[in-house]
Amino acid sequence: MQQQPTEIKMNKSYTVLISLIVALGGFLLGFDSAVFSGSVKGITSYFNMTDTMLGLAGSCVILGAMFGNLLAGPLSDYFGRKKILILIAALFAISATWSALATGYIEFIIARIIGGVGIGGAILIAPIYIAEIAPPKLRGSLVSFNQLNIVIGISVAYFSNYFLVNYGDESWRWMLGVEAIPAVIYFISLFTVPRSPRWLIQKLNKVKVARKILQKIGGEDYAKITLAEIQRGVEKKEEKGKLSDLFSNKYATIMIIALGIAFFQQITGINAIFYYAPTIFEQAGGSTDSSFLQAIVVGLTNLIFTIVAIWLIDKLGRKPLLLIGTGFMTIALFMATFAFNNATYDFNDKAIKKVTAVQMQETLAGFEGKSFNSQSELFGAIKEKLNNEQFVDFKRNQITNFITINATLVLIAILLYVAAFAISLGPVMWTLISEVFPSKIKGIAISVVGFFNSLVSFSVTQVFPWELSNLGPTITFAIYAALSLLAVFFVYKYVIETKGKTLEQVEELLIRT
Repeated sequence: MQQQPTEIKMNKSYTVLISLIVALGGFLLGFDSAVFSGSVKGITSYFNMTDTMLGLAGSCVILGAMFGNLLAGPLSDYFGRKKILILIAALFAISATWSALATGYIEFIIARIIGGVGIGGAILIAPIYIAEIAPPKLRGSLVSFNQLNIVIGISVAYFSNYFLVNYGDESWRWMLGVEAIPAVIYFISLFTVPRSPRWLIQKLNKVKVARKILQKIGGEDYAKITLAEIQRGVEKKEEKGKLSDLFSNKYATIMIIALGIAFFQQITGINAIFYYAPTIFEQAGGSTDSSFLQAIVVGLTNLIFTIVAIWLIDKLGRKPLLLIGTGFMTIALFMATFAFNNATYDFNDKAIKKVTAVQMQETLAGFEGKSFNSQSELFGAIKEKLNNEQFVDFKRNQITNFITINATLVLIAILLYVAAFAISLGPVMWTLISEVFPSKIKGIAISVVGFFNSLVSFSVTQVFPWELSNLGPTITFAIYAALSLLAVFFVYKYVIETKGKTLEQVEELLIRT
């Protein structure tokens, strides 16, 4: 395999600028995901949601993302990465505006699903584009820009929610609607980026156009070497990849790695944390304002450690980061489990008087002096004393008045979990996915894996409110901890290192002959 000589001087600033613009899709993805957490109380009240309705309101975005996953790869193969990214930006703008103006539950869900389609496309196509345009030595860092922008979007959303939470009775509309501003900026800025050189050659055979783009990235020598590698790869492809190809023995190793990492990235609960961060902190006894502030700290932690991951990914490598991250995620989730397991629920006069509903307050007065050692024990005792509406209100809003818990340990556990995710499964998954699939099947393979990733995420986000109310936080976090431990073993056994290798070298390493 021909190597790129070390004396080639790359136009790093140009490549970084292109990658940053394209990765703005990640910002919108992160913002859209986290902004929902601040609107939970508002939309629950406005649309009179049950736990199931709230779960759908949170997870419907991921449902849309699943459709985006399925469509984005094949469409980007046919129309090009750039055109699909422009369409994605438009979907974000439409969704933000419509969801902010929605007056009915179904209308709200549809608006959020449209944004989800944008998310499903952005999370796949932006890394593909950056991986195809980036030099091998910079590829890990530049692809990670997408994850960096995701976490910046999450952090900005938490700040936005904090400042807008008291902005009128329907502040949730402002929280959701403000996303339209960066969406329009993204839409306009995408017209300034070039098309993918690899796509231009593979799909349109426009070698001269691709050469000019590659010359801007690394000069004439870089363009010559890269063109030769791309064309060598094109010559090896007899026909376009089909869905059935993905499950052939030839690609078995690749599919095990890709589907496994996609599964563990979501099943360990990251979107449950981001979508419901204030709710979790309120479950730990925090006030509304303090829970929003703690959510901001979560977002900043995510941002800082994603920057650390970008710094390390091309130095330390993909697999070491995954092992370190999943290991600490497991520790953090067991810490949260321990904290909630040792919580008690104490009924005293002061706590009972904090209950806002007078009738419920009178009913709960009969429990004064009692203490419960678990949520399930507590719910079993009071369910018979309250009607269904009161019981739902107690589980969602009033329980925080009675909990006694080591809230500091909960905060530390969540921050450690987010930091560990941010240096591992967050950025490394998308870098790996963009590297391991050969060009012949990349579009359809990315769509299948992205769909699977979104399906797992949808399931986690849909079930989480029910888990928190019915199983309690102790069992919920214990489940995530056990799954995170499994992730450690999976990474150790199956994941290979791709650091410093060209896409063509990775293809030769993984494909079974």
